Amino acid sequence: MDLSQPPTNNGLSLGFLSHASAAPPLMKNNRSSKITDDSISFQIESRTQNRLLHMPSIPLQLMDQQIENNRHHEAENNSDENKDDEEDEGKIEEFRILGHPMTLKRKRESDSGSSTTSPSSSSKGFRVSSSEMESRRDAVRAWGNQSLRDADPDIFEIMEKEKERQYKGIELIASENFVCNAVMEALGSHLTNKYSEGMPGARYYGGNQYIDEIETLCCERALAAFGLDPESWGVNVQPYSCTSANFSVYTGLLLPGDRIMGLDTPSGGNTSHGCYLPNGRKVSGASIFFESLPYKVNPQTGYVDYDKLEEKALDFRPKILICGGSSYPREWDYARFRQIADKCGAVLLCDMAQISGLIAAKECASPFEYCDIVTSTTHKSLRGPRGGIIFFRKGPKPRKRGMLLNQGDGGDRYDFEEKINFAVFPALQGGPHNNHIAALAIALKQVATPEYKMYMQQVKKNARALAAALLRRNCRLITGGTDNHMLLWDLKNRGLTGKNFEKVCEFCHITLNKVTTFDDNGNITPGGVRIGTPAMTSRGCLEADFEIMAEFLLRAAQIASSVQREHGKLQKSFLKGLENNKEIIDLRARVESFASQFAMPGFDV
Repeated sequence: MDLSQPPTNNGLSLGFLSHASAAPPLMKNNRSSKITDDSISFQIESRTQNRLLHMPSIPLQLMDQQIENNRHHEAENNSDENKDDEEDEGKIEEFRILGHPMTLKRKRESDSGSSTTSPSSSSKGFRVSSSEMESRRDAVRAWGNQSLRDADPDIFEIMEKEKERQYKGIELIASENFVCNAVMEALGSHLTNKYSEGMPGARYYGGNQYIDEIETLCCERALAAFGLDPESWGVNVQPYSCTSANFSVYTGLLLPGDRIMGLDTPSGGNTSHGCYLPNGRKVSGASIFFESLPYKVNPQTGYVDYDKLEEKALDFRPKILICGGSSYPREWDYARFRQIADKCGAVLLCDMAQISGLIAAKECASPFEYCDIVTSTTHKSLRGPRGGIIFFRKGPKPRKRGMLLNQGDGGDRYDFEEKINFAVFPALQGGPHNNHIAALAIALKQVATPEYKMYMQQVKKNARALAAALLRRNCRLITGGTDNHMLLWDLKNRGLTGKNFEKVCEFCHITLNKVTTFDDNGNITPGGVRIGTPAMTSRGCLEADFEIMAEFLLRAAQIASSVQREHGKLQKSFLKGLENNKEIIDLRARVESFASQFAMPGFDV
């Protein structure tokens, strides 16, 4: 085999040096390589040829490690210029062939004499001119510091429209509110950049010392806002929503298929407490992964039927009994719930998402005296950022509850903390939203002030004023009124559905939401709407203002009845009757003129 004759059309050169004795030189053509002393060299060229594309040769050289070391030692005695030339010659990689230690030296393209060599590649390393580096840095800085208007005009325009909608409209959805400027500032802060999986002091990432401080402070403020003893109560502020908080409780305390019991959704309960459609379809994860059985309100009074609840609970024996709901305008009898939970051996969970602000301000009965676990959203009446929170008992159990097997592990101390924290992370969530936690800490600081208590008192006054105004106009309210921030208007006696009335209000720039109610046959229908007062109270509205809003609502009901008579109840034809409707245009103008009088917290208009 003639190693001195390379194949044609190759851009690679490979030199091989061994410890073998010298051999006679081999010469062949002008491209030959000779074998002298203890070295062998040969060249491999590509077998494919493309005349249209010139591929520059990249010389490779294999050298025995010992000889390379000797040569390197000799090179140290050369001039500085020769040293630099040898250092720039190429990158050396070590490997073995047939047990012999070898090195691979890849020469630069500039050494091959190719005409395509970049001028900068002949220098040591990957050097780039200072002007080019500055240009790159400027490009990154420009992209990173663009305003929203410049970075994405499309999103900016849509957001401006939403800002105007909030400012010019009347917001009556009970679960919505307007946060203050400080909360808004924290939500849009640099805290969104940090990953912080785990709990304070036990993170999976470094650099969380200040994030730990923020979350610890938020937890302290959460306990203080509701007057809780840190020795008896713990809190987790990481859930992304109250639904996530509730499911974390189920995951931490239950096994798949275990039983829970909460208020029926058409009776005002929340779907995260378990929900089935009339055809038996499971709506929520609570019903998919656990067995849920609801209790109901009395269809004549709208109040929770505690006697039937107790009867059901003793038959069903739930592991978790839930009080609290999304659309219940009256107080909850927590003491009665405690008695029922003790009788059936259940953990008592309160979902106070709707009324947490009222509870913090002591304008509503508190569940903390009777319940084992309390969950909530952090917006709604609490007026913080959107997220969830979990409070749980810890420490020794009261003697009368110490032997209930379902409350923890059956011991004399609560074991909720570790189970719930583990369920939040890593079982169900990833990294917490640090910007939300900081914003929540700000809101909770405000919750503890006298000004917030006055705000909550005004929320209740406004709800009662609105309820009274509607009752005077012969409107039917479920339970006949309200004890908190919301009221439920049953529209069936006006021949309206909640869905159609909600749509008319939306066209008139009033937002509220339809709710399901039980009719006499027990079928689920969106027969009413839920109305809340926190958002407009946050804008400075008082009782007299809600009297005006009652007029707007009644006028919207009249328009809905008129359109329904002319176009029918079916959604498609009903919506067609709302387009370019002169009465709707007139009412919308009145609503926008009224709403624009009030300041908008959190941002300038």
